[in-house]
Amino acid sequence: MLGSLFTDIEKLKGVGTARGEKYRKLGISTPYELIFHIPRAYLDYRAFVPVSQAVLNDYNVLKLTVVKKLAPQRIKGGLVICKALATDGTDDILIVVYNNVYAFQALKENETYYMHGKVNGNFLRKEIMAPVYIPSSEKMLIQPVYPLTQGLSVTLVRTAMRQALEMMKREPFETMPSYILNKYRLCPLDYALENIHFPTDEDAVSAARRRLSFDELLKLQIGMSLMKSRSRRSTAFKMDSSVSIKPFTDGLPFELTEGQSKAVSEIISDLCREIPMNRLLQGDVGSGKTAVAAAACYFAAENGLQSALMAPTEILASQHYNTLSSFLEPFGMKVCLLTGSLTPKKKAMLREKIVSGEINVIVGTHAIIQKDVEYKALGLVITDEQHRFGVAQRAALAEKGDSPHKLVMSATPIPRTLALIIYGDLDISAIKQLPKGRKPVNTYAVTGKLRHRAFGFVKARLDEGRQAYVVCPMIEESESELHAVKTYAEEAANGDLKGYTTALLHGKMRPNEKDKVMKSFRDGEIQVLICTTVVEVGVDVPNAAVMVIENAERFGLSQLHQLRGRVGRGEFESTCILITDNVSDDCVKRMKIMSSTSDGFKISEEDLKMRGPGDFFGSAQHGLPTLKIADIACDMELMNEAQNCAREILEADPMLEKKEHRTLKLDVMRLFEKEIIG
Repeated sequence: MLGSLFTDIEKLKGVGTARGEKYRKLGISTPYELIFHIPRAYLDYRAFVPVSQAVLNDYNVLKLTVVKKLAPQRIKGGLVICKALATDGTDDILIVVYNNVYAFQALKENETYYMHGKVNGNFLRKEIMAPVYIPSSEKMLIQPVYPLTQGLSVTLVRTAMRQALEMMKREPFETMPSYILNKYRLCPLDYALENIHFPTDEDAVSAARRRLSFDELLKLQIGMSLMKSRSRRSTAFKMDSSVSIKPFTDGLPFELTEGQSKAVSEIISDLCREIPMNRLLQGDVGSGKTAVAAAACYFAAENGLQSALMAPTEILASQHYNTLSSFLEPFGMKVCLLTGSLTPKKKAMLREKIVSGEINVIVGTHAIIQKDVEYKALGLVITDEQHRFGVAQRAALAEKGDSPHKLVMSATPIPRTLALIIYGDLDISAIKQLPKGRKPVNTYAVTGKLRHRAFGFVKARLDEGRQAYVVCPMIEESESELHAVKTYAEEAANGDLKGYTTALLHGKMRPNEKDKVMKSFRDGEIQVLICTTVVEVGVDVPNAAVMVIENAERFGLSQLHQLRGRVGRGEFESTCILITDNVSDDCVKRMKIMSSTSDGFKISEEDLKMRGPGDFFGSAQHGLPTLKIADIACDMELMNEAQNCAREILEADPMLEKKEHRTLKLDVMRLFEKEIIG
């Protein structure tokens, strides 16, 4: 069953080794994975207009006959411009194709095509620029547009997709029992997959999208429920509720906010139960999550148990170590820092103290989950920014104890609807207000014309003794983007920022190089840090009071908010300047949201509405399945139906062992990479 769908993608005609690598970049290694590569949009060639009605400087669909192809012109830089005269039978237009001789050669004189492209020119003379096209004989006039990577065109993917769908027709399969299809009014899977790629009309797309979204939400709900039930085994570390947290809170140099107090009481309540805590503590940058974590560590230590906190980078681990030490050592509790850069002798000494129970709280990077690190009584495991760790790393830390309590901290405020999906195996505590005295960051959005003035403002702050971040987008971490960031840094150092000490920080650097640069910045040796999003979750630099974000339109709202959270961490008034030349309605709306509020939860709700859950986390690896098609912001009713359906299935068949659930179980295992069942 499904044999050919699970062969290598290279087996498809026209793919081959080189293109196979391109598909693997998109996470596609088999025809089966290809048919679940969902279009991001559609081109509707039915909506063509006459040349005379084409909207200038906008995208249009035209039905054109190629009259005459002109000789290609070579211009400076080795570029080739290809042009052809075309007509719609009444008016003429020029087809212009830049540097794509292959696409131009495929056009034939006296043939008619549907073309989609930007129309430029004036009332008398019009051009359609680099159009995508299909022959007028094509029956499927609604064509899919796919997420692509360099070297794969939409046409290539469509051709491969048709082959994969033909395979599916020869080997039809259905993942859902018929009683579910009937109860929830779902179309068959083969119909859904055929029509999500090559729909006959809008109704077909709608039915296909509903079925595939339901499948995705159902599998997530089942997977999360199974993870939750697996973590509901009893713990060896039920703590004593009569132990008082009051000495700790009384000893703090500040008063906990209402949100912090509520989170502490929820955590302590969990720690005193028979089953291990599995809780997400989320709150904005600077909302005081570490103080809450310290309270939990204090409570565990008073119960005779150890706590471990794992952070994604050495510099962040060091920051947590300093904070937890200042909170806990006044009570006689011992906190240690265990990272990969320690000498073997120091590591061996710390390992002895950890296994003897002499140390109460162990802070570190993934070094704290190495095989040679043993604990005397690890009762509480805390992971900071868990999306930066894989599922296996988080599990390895939890396995160091006998079903210890787990607390996950995240500075990415997530709308509750999305949190229930992404962190469906966790209970949620949210800190919504900032500590007293924390000032909001002044945020301004400007176009590139004001860049020079913006840097004048930056220099004025630097002259006052402050420090600054300049963030450049490097979304794909490709060589070309890295080159662009390096070039920008060089030009800034010799231009607007000449005379100030600058340094470059990006994701391709080795961890020790990154830590060295961040440490120099924290210590004030560097005035301006020119960086990519590696600073999104980073070290505390209270003296950094200004941030410039270039090409701000390339970031999601939540990511912009995370970046902005790097400034405003000290006593100084802080500013974030967003630079973008994109003046589309969507971009203007996003910049207004950023300029008008500093509430991370409000921003995340807007981000979810505008971008949908698939893009919400950018390219971060959360260790949990990403949603390809379901849109939680719009599909709340469908999500509720999927939750009800998951509950019914698991009540009747807790481990999906019945014959009618076998394919569903395989799909859930595939989605969660076998992390949850069997």
